[in-house]
Amino acid sequence: MNDMNISLPKVILTFVSLPILPEIILTLSLVAIVVIDLLNREKNTILLYKIFLISTSIGVGVLLCQWQIPSVFQHFHTSNFNFNNIFRFFLLICSLLSVLSSADYILCSKMALAESPSFELAAGLAGMVLSYANDLVTIYVSLEFLALSSCFLSGYTKLDLRSNEASMKFLLMSGASSSLLLYGFSSLYGLSGGQLQLDATVDGISFNRYALTMYLSATCITAGTAFKLSLFPFHQWTPDVYEGSPTPVVAFFSVTSKVAAPALFTRLFGLIFPYLSNEWHIAVGLLATFSMILGNLIAVTQRSVKRMLAYPSISQIGYIMIGVLAADSENGYASMITYTFIYILMNLGTFARIIPFGLRTGTDNIRDYAGLYMKDPVLTFSPVLRSPSLGGIPPSSGFFGKLYLFWHGWKAGSYPSVPVALVTSVISIYYYLKIIKLMFTGKNGKSDTPITYRQNSLVSPSISISKSSLEIAMIIRALASTLSGIFIDPIIEITRNTFF
Repeated sequence: MNDMNISLPKVILTFVSLPILPEIILTLSLVAIVVIDLLNREKNTILLYKIFLISTSIGVGVLLCQWQIPSVFQHFHTSNFNFNNIFRFFLLICSLLSVLSSADYILCSKMALAESPSFELAAGLAGMVLSYANDLVTIYVSLEFLALSSCFLSGYTKLDLRSNEASMKFLLMSGASSSLLLYGFSSLYGLSGGQLQLDATVDGISFNRYALTMYLSATCITAGTAFKLSLFPFHQWTPDVYEGSPTPVVAFFSVTSKVAAPALFTRLFGLIFPYLSNEWHIAVGLLATFSMILGNLIAVTQRSVKRMLAYPSISQIGYIMIGVLAADSENGYASMITYTFIYILMNLGTFARIIPFGLRTGTDNIRDYAGLYMKDPVLTFSPVLRSPSLGGIPPSSGFFGKLYLFWHGWKAGSYPSVPVALVTSVISIYYYLKIIKLMFTGKNGKSDTPITYRQNSLVSPSISISKSSLEIAMIIRALASTLSGIFIDPIIEITRNTFF
């Protein structure tokens, strides 16, 4: 009996320290959601979302425990494992916060109930596998699984022609980028003598003998990943997909792409192309710089809120690339990780405001936000806290995150990119604060501008739109994005100490 008591904690410790335990939990919950949806004739949506919330919460807890407890799987627990763990943690947080906003949206729509949580779980699972994938096949399959899940999510509202169009564009662009990426990977496979592991691929490549093919492979991989991440000039699909997709879906994959970007770039170019470090730094630096310029300038002219947020999403990838290009294991990556965390809170909080407004009014036009303060102060409270942070106005969390990121990018030698990032951040303040001005003053500078609340065509008339979970999610994200600015120093210190 004593032996059993002694061995039980060891068994539990071994089980909890299993590196892929969070992925196992998500896989089991995904299977459970599909099976319950098939067997449950009453279509209990709340039960499905409870499974989603419980599984992602347990996954977050397991990841936090794996940082603190020693593991019997010592070959997994390296600095790279800790570095990858933070992106897995971010993806779980993205899924957890996104589902809080999408639950009411699904209840109010006339769509299938299990599809949204199923595809969100599948996308999150694929992103987590991508974060620690160490061979070309796993990287490609997980990236495609993430892209396909996002594509299906964008076409979730099948009765909306714009959603169908967005899904088709997403699928076509994803297929084009996958072709380029696969060609680059196959070239690496041939050059390395049939090696799939990243370390073995590097060891098997003779750069001096196959320099031209290496350049071609690097070009295809850069273009393929730039398509996936909507970097300039491969960004054309992004605004249309944002505008046509359901708003909770846009919120989800607008942040998952920012998490996948640094994980993918640091692994591919930091390990596979050590001989081309100068070339890919220049190429990616130019893509990031033009993405920041184009994203912020075109966002100023947009009339749709979702299209307006699509272009800053392009520029945000450029900002994050500054930290990736710094390639400093202590400060560059730490600043990139810190800013990514802050951006997740800011962006999801912004979409938490757009979702209830779209459900209650059926509109996405910026002008329809005029006078919102008089009609719904709660919806106004949220952007007042977060829009300055997205624009980088001090003393918000976005300001400190950008300051930390740009400073270490400058020290790493990103001299063209950092000044452009500073100027474009100032430009972004205009279109973020423009919406706040409309909310308080109205179209003609008057605070008594009326708002017409009309029924959304995608919302069932028999269902009343609940405010509870949407407003709870909105308040949580507003407070989180605000507190992250107040406690920015502890966050940075934790980021440094966690990995290095």
